[in-house]
Amino acid sequence: MTKTLVIASRELRAYFATPVATVFIVIFLVLQGALTFNLGQFFDRGQADLNPFFTFVPWVFLLLIPAITMRLWAEERRLGTIELLLTLPITQGEAVLGKFLAAWAFCAIALVLTFPFVIVVNILGSPDNGVIASGYVGCLLVAGAFLSVGAAMSAVTRNQVIAFVLAVAICFVFAVASNPIVNDFLAHNVPVLGDFTRRLAVIDRFTDFTRGIIALRDLIYFATFIGFFLFLNTVLVDQRKAD
Repeated sequence: MTKTLVIASRELRAYFATPVATVFIVIFLVLQGALTFNLGQFFDRGQADLNPFFTFVPWVFLLLIPAITMRLWAEERRLGTIELLLTLPITQGEAVLGKFLAAWAFCAIALVLTFPFVIVVNILGSPDNGVIASGYVGCLLVAGAFLSVGAAMSAVTRNQVIAFVLAVAICFVFAVASNPIVNDFLAHNVPVLGDFTRRLAVIDRFTDFTRGIIALRDLIYFATFIGFFLFLNTVLVDQRKAD
């Protein structure tokens, strides 16, 4: 575990050594602020809560998180440093987990920086801060799920743009899996697949957290989701490290 944390620390410092960290955080905060207070009609609703904020978080993550993960392995392969990384006294699993934890910690920092939103709703009213805390836990888990997908796609190719597009496409599928339009289409054409996709929907699981419900089944879902894609990431790194 120590080696994993060393890799995570190295990767996290690398984010802040470039403009990537600042650009991501600024865009995230500006988008969330604009969507929450304008499109989300925060002041017109007459309720002091962060439901508008949580409504848009997964969709903002859908676009921004692949931008974080696209370089994780694609850049290593493009520069030829992946061989050097994997010749260190660490396992491929430790390297994959370390990079993932660094990206997850970075997303956690971005979420922490939205604390002014929490202060605003507490000044304007008396919100249920337990529900807000639960919503933030859900945000972090959604970020972890999308990060695991993006990291796996980054291991598929050395082209960062392709890695970005693949990650957005796959995350979008999991995001809209419970959409009524998608469900109706599948129900009429592939009924079994329709029920299966509803069970895989990330947004449905996230919605429970925004209601203050932290259910064991949802925690198991996100743990399984993240674990699967990290395993896939490890397999892909092993198979394509010499490309």
